[in-house]
Amino acid sequence: MIKITEIAREKVLAAMEAEKRERQALRVTVKNGGTVNVQYGLMFDEEAKKEPNDAVVDGGGFNLLIDAKSVPFLEEATVDYVSNLNGSGFKITTPAAPELPTPDLSTPEAQAVQKVIIEKINPGVASHGGNVTLVDVKDGMAYLRLGGGCQGCGMVDVTLKQGIEVMIKESVPAIKGVLDITDHAGGSNPYYQPSK
Repeated sequence: MIKITEIAREKVLAAMEAEKRERQALRVTVKNGGTVNVQYGLMFDEEAKKEPNDAVVDGGGFNLLIDAKSVPFLEEATVDYVSNLNGSGFKITTPAAPELPTPDLSTPEAQAVQKVIIEKINPGVASHGGNVTLVDVKDGMAYLRLGGGCQGCGMVDVTLKQGIEVMIKESVPAIKGVLDITDHAGGSNPYYQPSK
């Protein structure tokens, strides 16, 4: 089902020893499985807290616990530990992510939303180092990804609901709302910087 590389296994064992977690397991979770926003999680968990439907995989010195909902998204997955210019950490990869439908951004609604983003929204958020990208328009909802200074910004909800959504809905009446699909936890350059 799921494999763990030797370097990842060594890092887990070292962390378990350093944090006095020798009798614990490593829980692997999947959030938003089967979507472009899939997020994998790793955390230590008490072996005794294993749920009846949890899958248990031998990690070589510790067990991996996987909840029943996450199992289908971790078939043939690999847990690795990587180091690069952005830092180092654990990475979970799957051989083939589920085939997702390609968004149709050529519809009149999508074209109209794109025009609002280019002409009104992006010039406004650019002053804060941000940008907005249209990902999809489906069932009257516009799916957006925020980047630059907007990714990880503490004021993103206000910007989205009181600025971006209002502009799009006023200009494109067919749009009922907007959804932000940005991974804001990955943001590292918010416009607002607290004083030191």
